[in-house]
Amino acid sequence: MPDKTTLRRLGALSRAELTLLVRNRSALFGALLMPLLMVGFLLTLGDTLGLGDGNLSVAAVIGTSAIGMVLLMAVYSTLIPAYVGRREERVLKRLRTGEATDAEILTGTAVPAVLLALIQCAVLIGVGSAHPSLSAPARPDLLIVGVVLGMLMMVLMAIVTSAFTRTVESAQITALPLFLIAMMTSGMITQLDTLPDAMADIFRIMPFTPVMDLVRAGWLDAGGGDVTRALLLAIAWTALAGYAVRRWFRWDPRQ
Repeated sequence: MPDKTTLRRLGALSRAELTLLVRNRSALFGALLMPLLMVGFLLTLGDTLGLGDGNLSVAAVIGTSAIGMVLLMAVYSTLIPAYVGRREERVLKRLRTGEATDAEILTGTAVPAVLLALIQCAVLIGVGSAHPSLSAPARPDLLIVGVVLGMLMMVLMAIVTSAFTRTVESAQITALPLFLIAMMTSGMITQLDTLPDAMADIFRIMPFTPVMDLVRAGWLDAGGGDVTRALLLAIAWTALAGYAVRRWFRWDPRQ
């Protein structure tokens, strides 16, 4: 367990990051409203996209996809410019000269975005559970594991992506590859059981797919070996992202 000194340092770093996030209207908009706008997009075009063509209802697909939208936008896309901005302004380098450890510095930067995302996920689950086509999560334990692993993975992926991002403005471009891959392969805009078997098998081992599989299993009560495989894959991708952070993250400005 972290000691009181560690928690105090994390609290101070997190409060500073929250202040910066609140002052940055574009970042706050992306974290709070963009996931809801994307959910509205899916609601509008659900039939056109064929969201209900597989084993799940349109409401089930959109409800679980909303969780994925929060992870991708409120966590991943929000944190990349945060890490890049702190690096280019030499904030990270100055913090390293103090008492805070590297892990505390990186975690403190992520805490506000993660807390906002957790609140959004709780609201989405509460609202979705009241929908006539859905119900309360059947396996809350799996749902919590999926959300927590997804947030940890997205934080680590954001840190890795920031290493290859030169400016805050270019963060929107460098975030696109993982964002699009996650959207296309994780069942957020098309159910995997409607795809050819070979394509579906490839999509199921992509980074974000096991996270969404755990979310769907927790909310909609999927089961068996698929859940075990999704859990192992999510842990493996998260561990790989952690290794990539240690290998490639830059503390010094790129400019």
